[in-house]
Amino acid sequence: MSGPVGPVEPPVPLLVVCTGNICRSPAAELLLRAGLGEDAGIAVASAGLAARAGEPVAAPMARLLAERGVQPAGFVARQLQPPVLRSAGVVLTMTTAQRSAVVTRAPSAVRRAFTLHEFAELASLAGELPGQVRPVDRLVALIAAAPRLRALRTGPRDDDVEDPYRRSDEVFGRVLARIDADVAALLAFLTAAPAGTAQPSSETSAGCGHGTTRVAPVG
Repeated sequence: MSGPVGPVEPPVPLLVVCTGNICRSPAAELLLRAGLGEDAGIAVASAGLAARAGEPVAAPMARLLAERGVQPAGFVARQLQPPVLRSAGVVLTMTTAQRSAVVTRAPSAVRRAFTLHEFAELASLAGELPGQVRPVDRLVALIAAAPRLRALRTGPRDDDVEDPYRRSDEVFGRVLARIDADVAALLAFLTAAPAGTAQPSSETSAGCGHGTTRVAPVG
């Protein structure tokens, strides 16, 4: 007979924010969910600063996601509400202006609000964080290390992901490719095996489960 089971920790909310919540933020949400799976201890959601509430993912973005094996069916845009913002463990926006808007609405979020691109770069700079095995633990550690890691960013800052709404399929494709790359970088950190864990050197993984092929992370 097994011993008593301790209390289950609630997942850490990861909130992705853009303007309308029908193009950029749902793409990032769905890609992150696909890559993390159900047991990561991270609850991914999205919302819009001026959401087109009740609408599905924009058709061009939905088509591109489906081509990557990520099904957007059932997604419904929602307006960003203060309680959701305040309870988020980390907030990832698509532009620096959106990050500023988030911090204006919830000043307490200033240390846990980033653009998606910035947070992906910080993850790439973090290296190995000793003792952090689960994705949720690595996420919390990355947030804590962010002030130090920000000082390591060099070169020009291009943190904004353009808004593809009502633009050409080419723009949608370019935007999704950029979001996909940032999500892949973040997932490589969150799902990396701890240092010293043996991994087959020749295997590849299917990235986020949406068509991106990358070498399995090595920490």
